[in-house]
Amino acid sequence: GKGVSFMEGTPEYHGKAPKDDLYRQAMEELGGDPALLDEVRRLRAEGPLPKGRPVPQTVPCLDLGIPRTYGAEVKTDNRSAFGSALTDVGALNYGREGRTPLLVFDCDLASSVKTSDFAAQCPAWFIQAGIQEHATATMAGAASTAGAAALWADFGVFGLSEVYNQQRLNDINEANVKTVLTHVGLDVGEDGMTHQAIDYIGLLRNTFRWRLVVPADPNQTDRATRWALGEQGCVCIAMGRSKIPVLLDESGRPAFGEGYAFRYGEAVLLRPGSDGTIFALGAMADRALAARDLLAEKGRSVALYSVSSPLVPDDGALKSAAARGPILTCEDHSVRSGMGSILAARMTELGLSAPFRSLGVHRYGESGPSKDVYAAMGLDGQGIAGAFEDVLKKR
Repeated sequence: GKGVSFMEGTPEYHGKAPKDDLYRQAMEELGGDPALLDEVRRLRAEGPLPKGRPVPQTVPCLDLGIPRTYGAEVKTDNRSAFGSALTDVGALNYGREGRTPLLVFDCDLASSVKTSDFAAQCPAWFIQAGIQEHATATMAGAASTAGAAALWADFGVFGLSEVYNQQRLNDINEANVKTVLTHVGLDVGEDGMTHQAIDYIGLLRNTFRWRLVVPADPNQTDRATRWALGEQGCVCIAMGRSKIPVLLDESGRPAFGEGYAFRYGEAVLLRPGSDGTIFALGAMADRALAARDLLAEKGRSVALYSVSSPLVPDDGALKSAAARGPILTCEDHSVRSGMGSILAARMTELGLSAPFRSLGVHRYGESGPSKDVYAAMGLDGQGIAGAFEDVLKKR
C-alpha cells in the first residue's frame, strides 16, 4: 500500500481488495487511470480470462565447444571441471553476434564455486549480486525468461535449501535457469552439519520440471555442464568440494572421456558382476569401486552402476539389477528422500523384486576432514562393502 493514504501501514489490506470508490481514490493518488477498472470488467464479461504472459520456450543459441578429457593422472574437483567448461563456453560465445547472452550470477563465492575465470573472460556477462541469495535466484530466473541463458552457482545449502521457494517459483514460471550447487552432501569439510546439503534430491523431487544431474567425476561434470547450457528449462548440477580421481573403465581409460556423451536419465554400467548390484550416486562411484574391490577379495562379483540422474530412474538398469539379485544404493544424501527411495518406488511400479537396501546419510554429519566424515557415516569403501554383505544375507 505504499503511496496510498488509506492503505499504507494498514495490515487489513494484505489480500483484501478495496471497494470501487477507494480503488479509484488509490489510482488517483498513484497517478494511474481509474477507468482501467471498467475496461477490465468489460473484458471479463466478454470472453475468457487472459492466461497471463506466455513464457517463450527457446533453446539457447550457444557454441558448447569440445569437451575436455581429464586423464587417469589427474585428480581435481568437479567444481573446477565445471568452471573450466563454463569458461570455455563463455569464451566461444562472448561478443559473438547472434549468440544467446550467458549471464552468470554470483553471491560473493566466485573463487569457491569456480566462476572467477568466467568473470575475467566475460565481464559483461558476470553479475555479482552479493550475499542476497533469494534475490539472486529470482533475478536469474527472470533473466532466463527474457532471452538470456542464466546460470547461478552457489553452495548447496544456499542455492537450493535456503531459496527453495524461489526455485519452486522458477519451476512454476517455466524459467530456463541453470543452478550449479557445490559443496553438497557431507563433502564440506570442517564447515560441518549446517553447511551439509543433504536434501537437494528431495527438494527438487517435489517439483515437476526441474532436472537434476549429479556427476561422478570431472569428465562427466564437463560434459554435463555443456549439455545443460544447451538445454531449455531448469537444470540443477550438484557436486561436492573435494578433489576426486578420474573414473576409469576396465581397460584403464577414462570412463566418461572420449566417446562418451552425457545422456540424461542413463545409469552407466562401470563394472559387470553376477552376485548383485550397487547403484552409486555421483562421486560415490569412486568409494563404491573401492567397496567392490574389497568384496572381490571375498569372492563376490558385484555389478556397479554410476547414477547421475537420480530423479529419472533407468528402467533397463533396474531390470538387469533385479534379475541379478541383491541391490544396494549408496548416496551422499538423506536416505529418507534420496535416490534409494526413488529407485525402490520405481522397482515397485515395474513389478520388480530383489533384496534391497538404501545406504546414505542417516543423521547430521560431523565437522572434520571429509574422508573422516564419510567413514563415520559408513559411506567409505569399508562401510559400503559391509552394507552389501548385509543385503546378501537377505537372499
